Amino acid sequence: MDGRPTKLAIIGAGAVGTAIAYSALIRGVARTVALLDIKASKVTAEVLDLSHGLEFVPRADIIGSDDVSVCADADVVVFTAGAKQKPGQSRLELAEATIGLTRSILPGVLEVAPNAIYLMVTNPVDVVTYAAQRITGLPSNQLFGSGTVLDSSRLRFLIAQHCGVAVQSVHSYVVGEHGDSEIALWSSATIGGVPLTSWKPLPGRPEMDAVARERIRDEVVHAAYAIIEGKGATNYAIGLAATRIAEAVLNDEHRVLPVSTVANGFPGLEDVCLSLPTVVDRGGAQTRLEIPLSADEEAGLLSSAETLRGMQARFGL
Repeated sequence: MDGRPTKLAIIGAGAVGTAIAYSALIRGVARTVALLDIKASKVTAEVLDLSHGLEFVPRADIIGSDDVSVCADADVVVFTAGAKQKPGQSRLELAEATIGLTRSILPGVLEVAPNAIYLMVTNPVDVVTYAAQRITGLPSNQLFGSGTVLDSSRLRFLIAQHCGVAVQSVHSYVVGEHGDSEIALWSSATIGGVPLTSWKPLPGRPEMDAVARERIRDEVVHAAYAIIEGKGATNYAIGLAATRIAEAVLNDEHRVLPVSTVANGFPGLEDVCLSLPTVVDRGGAQTRLEIPLSADEEAGLLSSAETLRGMQARFGL
């Protein structure tokens, strides 16, 4: 890092955008956090509310506007703007509206922050990321999606809970689509270096058998639905996940995160954005790891890519 003050810009001051701003301030991720939203009164109010807590967080400034210039010279831009779901509207129609929104907002941001690393968080994240790459012409290391970082964190939490260990000691990934076709990689999962496939339960703890694995995978896939039913949106965990990705970029951490990029060079996965463990640093999503897959996992990943390819085709991408 070159020592100059860093700037994180967040597009969209909704539930997710403000959660990212809030967690970024608490974690001291950037010297300036900028919020951009088309609704001036909303963004002004959010900035004021966050400003009143600046005494209690690491030194930072929070700014906001409905004018794109607020994002000028950002190091990282997180895109959370999405169309609001109207009653009776399908997810597909919603995606179409969100891609339209991306098309109208991103080029202006790119003009004022041409060197930023762009992180797409809006759902359906893989398709929106693919569309954004097409719209901006940015390389996939410079513009990528939050992918299955949150799903992987949900998976680790559930494994940790089941096995009675700290979540920080669990290493496991969800890959593929951020959605119903995603794959939990059980064959390469470990707890404290012990492969999950040969995990001996701790005293008084249940087996990590096929039934437990299926229940956990199911819970990961349906987590968002349960939360949306209860509170209308998911925002805290995705806020933390997006902040974590931004932090890996700003601090040049070379951290392995399952972010969504174009999977060129992987047979059967070309021309589609999906998540695989990737080294994230100041250059963005730099190098994807070649992770060992079981035959089932490989088949699942290819079918996940097929699902996404179908969605992209429907949007003429």
